[in-house]
Amino acid sequence: MQINRRDFSMGMAGALGAATLAPRRAMAARDDQLNILCWEGYNTDQVLGPFRDLHPGATVRAESGTSDPDMINKIRAGEINVWDLINLNQPWARDQLYPENLIKPLDKERFMPFFEKMSPEFAKPYPLAFADDGALLGMPQRYGPFSFVVNTDKVSRETAEDQGWNLFLDPAMAGRYAVLTYDNWNVMHMCLTAGLDPFKPLDEAGMAKFKETAAQIFGGAKLLSDDLVALNTALINGEIDAYFTGGTYTASPARYDGATNVRAITPKSGPVDGKGGVVWIELTSLVNNPDPSNLAPQFLEYVQQPEICKAVSFAEGTYNPVAQMGNPETLALFDADELDAIQWDSLEEELSRALDYQVIPDYDALIDIYTAARRG
Repeated sequence: MQINRRDFSMGMAGALGAATLAPRRAMAARDDQLNILCWEGYNTDQVLGPFRDLHPGATVRAESGTSDPDMINKIRAGEINVWDLINLNQPWARDQLYPENLIKPLDKERFMPFFEKMSPEFAKPYPLAFADDGALLGMPQRYGPFSFVVNTDKVSRETAEDQGWNLFLDPAMAGRYAVLTYDNWNVMHMCLTAGLDPFKPLDEAGMAKFKETAAQIFGGAKLLSDDLVALNTALINGEIDAYFTGGTYTASPARYDGATNVRAITPKSGPVDGKGGVVWIELTSLVNNPDPSNLAPQFLEYVQQPEICKAVSFAEGTYNPVAQMGNPETLALFDADELDAIQWDSLEEELSRALDYQVIPDYDALIDIYTAARRG
C-alpha cells in the first residue's frame, strides 16, 4: 500500500463521512449538493463557510482523508457515485485516477486562465496537472518542500543544506535527532540518504544499501513519533537538534508561534539529477460521478479567489504556500510573520532543488525492510 505525505490523521475529519451520506436517490438535486474528498484544510469552516453563503440552498460536505491511496480506494470501491471533487497529491491523478476513468478532464477554456496568475513554477502551466493526451486533470493549490527539519541554533541552515541527508549518517548526530514516522516519506528519504532514486526500481544491491541505511537511521534516533507538534517541541526544548522527514508543512506551526529557529531544510544536492529534496503539490480534480454536481467546477473557481486562497493556505493546524501566491492580490493578504512561517524567503530556491513526489515502485518490498528496521 502506498501512503503519501501525511501518514496520519490530523483529527480534522469533515462534517460527514461517506458512510453516512444518504443514497443518491434520496439526495437533493445535484445543482444543490457538493461532496468533497480532501486533505485537511478544505473541510474547514473558513473555506467552506463562504461557499455555503454563496449557495444558501446547497448542502456542501467535505471529508478529510488520511492518505491518498485510502481516498482513491474509496472511489474505486463504488463511492464514485458519492464524491464530486477529490484533492490528492500530484502523481495520482495522472498515474491512476485518469487512466482508471475515476476523474474527468476540466474545461480548459474555463480553467486555464487561472494558471496565468499562479507562481512561476505553476504558471507554465504545471505539467503534472495534465494527462499525456493533453487533458487538464486538476488545479494545483497547496504545496511545499519536504525533507527534514533542524533547530538552526544547533545546526546552522548552511551546514544542514550542505550536508543534506548525510547529516543523519554523521556519528556525531547519533542520539541528537528524531524520526517523524510518516512511513512513505521515510522510505523515500531513506532511499535518498542511501544515494538511491526512490522513484525507480532498485536492484539487489540497492535493496541491501536501503536496509543498511534504514538500520542506521533508526539506530541513531533518540525518539520516533508521528506527532509533528511533539517533535517541534522537542526541537525547541533542546531534546533533539533535528528530525528526519519534515518540511514547511511540519515546521510552520512552530515558526508561526515565534520559534523561527525551527527551519525546514532542502538539501543543496542529492542523488537524483543532483537533487536531494522532494516537493508535494496537491491537485483537486472532478470525480467522474455519473450524476455530476454543477457546484463542483464552481468550487474549483471559488478556491482561486485571493481571500479563499489565503484561507486554504492558513487552514487549521499547519500552514503552506499556495500556487496562487503568484497573484499580487493573493500575496498581499499575507503579512511578514505569515510569510516567514512558510519560509517564503527561500521557497523558490528550495523548489529548484526538489524532485516532484512520485509513486515508489518498490514500496511493498521497501516497507517490509523499513518495518523490520524500525522494530530493531
